[in-house]
Amino acid sequence: MGLRESKKQETRQLISDCATRLFIEQGFERTTIAEIATAARVAKKTVTNYFPRKEDLALDHHEAFTQGLAHAVAERAPGEAPLAALGRTFRAALLAHDPVVGFTGPAFARMVADSPTLTARLRELHDQREEALAAALTTAADPTSSDASSDTSPDNPPNADAPHAAPAADSPSAPSIAPRAAAALIAAADRLLFRRIQELTLAGQDDDRIEATLLPEADHLRALLASALDDHPSAATW
Repeated sequence: MGLRESKKQETRQLISDCATRLFIEQGFERTTIAEIATAARVAKKTVTNYFPRKEDLALDHHEAFTQGLAHAVAERAPGEAPLAALGRTFRAALLAHDPVVGFTGPAFARMVADSPTLTARLRELHDQREEALAAALTTAADPTSSDASSDTSPDNPPNADAPHAAPAADSPSAPSIAPRAAAALIAAADRLLFRRIQELTLAGQDDDRIEATLLPEADHLRALLASALDDHPSAATW
């Protein structure tokens, strides 16, 4: 990374940190862009250049969040089933207490829970996370699918009217909607686990206790998904 890019990253992080502190202290809705700019000692335009949406000042890991499940599928080991890769990735994030899966701390969790705007934005991000996963699963089922179908960016979600991947060779009866159906099931479990971590955080549990609670609960969901998707649960632990 060059000096200029490094400086941009530092400025972006400074703005995000100042915004988060003010949101926690004052509430998201009551905090203005002008106050954030003053706290970060930058112009209002600089704030909006880095963060076009006010919500993204708080949810600044949104790109990693929306693409997380899709990346786990796309970057899985050779011969590894998508569900196994997703289970392995979630388990690693759970053990690492990764903020992307919900370990945000009580103050941040309360800030989001108390803000209708942030709550709505989080729902949008979960939808985009599911859309990106659906595209990745479509590509996994048919690696020769078009570039358009494999573009998992939030601005280019899968087209419901576009043709989908051919059934996998070992599942000749699988309909073209199968990757999207699988994504819906997996994303529902993913949302539940995220919400569960947030609920336990707000209940006052520390991260280690939440981890201990979530491990068997996640394993249970993994077994349910494996059964629903006709995959054997011994392939991975989720």
